Amino acid sequence: MARQELGRSFGWLWAAFAASTAGTWLGFGAFPLIAIQVLHVGPAEVSALAAAGLAAGALLALPLGPWVEARRKKPVMVVTDLVRFGALLTIPLAHFAGALTYTQLLTVSVIGAAANIAFTSAAGAYLKQLVRPDQLLHANGRFETTTWTATAVGPTLGGAAISLLGPAVTVIANAVGFLLSALGIGAIRQKEAAAERAPSEKFRAADLVQGWRFIHEDRRLRPLFWNTVAVNALIMATEPLMAVLLLDDLGWAAWQYGLAFGLPCVGGFVGAQAAPRLEARYGRLRVMRTSGVLRALWPVGLFFVMPGTGGVLLVIAVELALITCMGVFNPLFATERLQRVPAERVGRVLTAWQVTGVGAIAALTALWGVLAALTDARVAIGIAGVLLLATPWLLPREDGRRDRSRTGGPEAPAMAAA
Repeated sequence: MARQELGRSFGWLWAAFAASTAGTWLGFGAFPLIAIQVLHVGPAEVSALAAAGLAAGALLALPLGPWVEARRKKPVMVVTDLVRFGALLTIPLAHFAGALTYTQLLTVSVIGAAANIAFTSAAGAYLKQLVRPDQLLHANGRFETTTWTATAVGPTLGGAAISLLGPAVTVIANAVGFLLSALGIGAIRQKEAAAERAPSEKFRAADLVQGWRFIHEDRRLRPLFWNTVAVNALIMATEPLMAVLLLDDLGWAAWQYGLAFGLPCVGGFVGAQAAPRLEARYGRLRVMRTSGVLRALWPVGLFFVMPGTGGVLLVIAVELALITCMGVFNPLFATERLQRVPAERVGRVLTAWQVTGVGAIAALTALWGVLAALTDARVAIGIAGVLLLATPWLLPREDGRRDRSRTGGPEAPAMAAA
């Protein structure tokens, strides 16, 4: 399939996304590592750090859908990048001053979660202005490819940097990534369309639920919504527990942890490159269903992880299979979602999606932290893997031939996916 030229403006957006994604994945696992190694907290506290930050961030983000719709998207994206840059930078400053606390980690987590939801809501609408509808799958594929490339390299380099210099250093890299993203988005010169609503217009309380209402009235979006929320929540709920299991219980080095989660991300690159070809040959729904089913099969294997080289190889194999399937699924899902949402509702729909997803992740992360405290991290990870086996039942079943897109224009990028 020929490589499409998506224009200078998209190039700047893509560069900005690459910078923030690279920083994020260089800092992969930094907060759990800081909590475990610097503040010496247990598995319940590590899970609570992730859960409480996400939950509070989701609550703060509830009014952001209509707020984003009433403003130009580029300034929203720049401001939220700068907010994340400033918040993250306080962590290494406090650490080097010997004043870092669990409360500060929690506060930064809340700010980051709320800013991420606002950025994602704006990014979906902004992308639809920068590229044509027929280019959106290719744009999403590039974002997805960039995500998995950064994920493949970032944790490995970040793990090595943490081993040599400590976890606070990778938080600096994460912060710098958001600063570079703000500069890249600021460099876009394409004139932005006017906001869908006037900023002075009063919003009704009902505006806050319009995103959820639209999702549940669309028979393709509804099952995709519940499937992605469930899958993401079950996978992310075990992330802090994997850090506890591997770094604390099994005594892995930071570089082993980074390698085990970084190297398999080459599968995401391969999957994202294959997605347009698979769609052209088999159809979007069939490919989404197949990759959606396959991605649910692998995480249960993490229950069997062990110390040493064998454990590292097992995690790499499981993550490689899982991430390859996600690499195929995500850009198709992202394109399908944007195609079905009219421009004037993108902010509310993506905010509703993000708030629900983040809230579910927060709730399950807290619950799985309690479960790990009552049993252990390995058992809690295994239970999540078993529950994931049921999630394919939530995928859409109809072929969609009679249920075409309600309004044209494809979906938000991998930067606004899931």
